[in-house]
Amino acid sequence: MKFISSRDNPLFKRLVRLSQGRAEKVQTPQGRAYRMVLEGEHLCRAWLDHQSQPELMIVSESRAGQPPIIQLAGRIEAERIVCFPDALFKSISNVENGQGVIFLAVAPQPVRPQRIIETSLWLDRIQDPGNVGTLLRTAAAAGIHHVYLAVGSAAAWSPKVLRSAQGAHFVLAVHEHIDLVAECEYLEIPLLATSLDNAVSLYDTQLPEQAVWVVGHEGQGVDPILQKKAQQRVFIPQVPQVESLNVGVAAGICLFEHRRQFMRQKPLQ
Repeated sequence: MKFISSRDNPLFKRLVRLSQGRAEKVQTPQGRAYRMVLEGEHLCRAWLDHQSQPELMIVSESRAGQPPIIQLAGRIEAERIVCFPDALFKSISNVENGQGVIFLAVAPQPVRPQRIIETSLWLDRIQDPGNVGTLLRTAAAAGIHHVYLAVGSAAAWSPKVLRSAQGAHFVLAVHEHIDLVAECEYLEIPLLATSLDNAVSLYDTQLPEQAVWVVGHEGQGVDPILQKKAQQRVFIPQVPQVESLNVGVAAGICLFEHRRQFMRQKPLQ
């Protein structure tokens, strides 16, 4: 384990930038990727369970001897572990009462399918990191594997999205910076859009067994071009005193109604 105590250390400065959400591009064999920070025992354990070794494990001095940190460290090559004094660690932490552990890693780059034939979720310019994280977590819980984020969406692997998704990233194939209109060319299943215009009630609709759901920008909704390309547009009935639902809530209702309609044929996995 290496101990770093200086604020002038290049690694410390780099971690501060990353914790503030500043992107750091990395070229991988799969293409362009981003370096990220994962904070907390849950996210770090999920990374080890589903991925490989992180680039680095960073621990705070006062927590380094605690059993959960020791257990995580036991799964990491010793030369990858770095310890910071608590004051420096706090400068790179995004959590007020953190657990004293951060991983530095490169976000996975899944291969995009050449044909879209299974139920997926498209996020059309969802800008709030909390909403993006909630949508990823909801998609994973509904048994969806592929999630596509349009250009203009919040960065999927940013610290706020990672905290909100609570490990959902590691059971999903997350595709970022996608031109969703162009992606329609690869659809071999219906496109379903949430909309308030020319739409039918979700509960009066027989949904197709496989479909792509697209949910839109918090203020503007789904892009009109995507709405026109959708085979079905649905709305969620609600009391007239409330104008609309949060996009994460609306997507959850749609995805689980879809799952309910086919639950008997396809048990929860």
